[in-house]
Amino acid sequence: MNISGGKRGRITIHDVAAAAGVSISTASKALNETGRMSAETRERVKRIAGEVGFRPNALARGLLSKRSFTIGLLTNDTYGRFTLPVMAGISEALVDHGVSVFLCAIEDDPTLGQIHVDAMLEKQVDGIIATGKRLDRQLPVDLSNLHVPVVYAFTEGTPASVTFRSDDAQGARLAVEWLVKMGRRRIAHVTGPETFFSVRERADAYREVIGGEGLVRFGRWAESWGHEAVAEIWDGAAEKPDAIFCGNDQIARGVVDALRERGICVPEDVSVVGFDNWEIVAGQTRPPLTSVDMELKELGRQAGLTVLALAEGRPVEPGIRKLPCRLVVRESCGAQSPKR
Repeated sequence: MNISGGKRGRITIHDVAAAAGVSISTASKALNETGRMSAETRERVKRIAGEVGFRPNALARGLLSKRSFTIGLLTNDTYGRFTLPVMAGISEALVDHGVSVFLCAIEDDPTLGQIHVDAMLEKQVDGIIATGKRLDRQLPVDLSNLHVPVVYAFTEGTPASVTFRSDDAQGARLAVEWLVKMGRRRIAHVTGPETFFSVRERADAYREVIGGEGLVRFGRWAESWGHEAVAEIWDGAAEKPDAIFCGNDQIARGVVDALRERGICVPEDVSVVGFDNWEIVAGQTRPPLTSVDMELKELGRQAGLTVLALAEGRPVEPGIRKLPCRLVVRESCGAQSPKR
């Protein structure tokens, strides 16, 4: 039978077995990495399966392995600022394992959250990844006693869970140390609400690097707050900063615009660094904004591989895993990117 010559319909395990000159049982074992056979036979079957475009039937594969090869992603970040890069990393990690991911947005509604969790369990997902819009809040639904593994990414997990988060303190140190390296000595910190754990962690790291209390202004996650903070600082009597480290990119863009309106040049007079490396904001700021990247895609990749390991019964130590941030240097601080 000439499979490559145009056999119509779906290529089946029968076709692969015939083309490889082995039994259907041997072909199945070779493709599923089970059974005893020579390495040459196993590799020949796998090679021929790839050449003829064989795709295993997901239902049949699930019945054999008692898995659905699907992972549920649950989030209250309906805007997608943090969830989308996390999901990209999860999908990238799992696609080569034949695992699909489906997303359920629950906003902050416990009832809607429970409906989606029940639907995931009815679909017999192999595991659930919970993600959100801040590190210090749990999703509004109880995931602690499910019969499938749950991994948390960029949201607060349960005490015995595996939780992935960015290392905000390390990211803040990267930013402030870079400004110090550039010769800046009067560094201010304009950031979001002090009630956020990440805000306090970044502020503490900022103070640690500069060796004192520094100049910290807590406010809102908004461009308008960046404008207001510059007005507060420049209208005061204190010595003016030569650099401002901002709690996110939106605040930083407001700071840059407010400085320009006052005739203060960025980065010649004042260097500005943001946090998040949100390309749509950082890249469109003028000058383009130096920013700390939380590596959310890598965070999602690690979460995906971990929930897969748990679904396959492999041991995984519980606890919080902090992933390092990365500084992306652009023109707003007047220097080239550091070598890595």
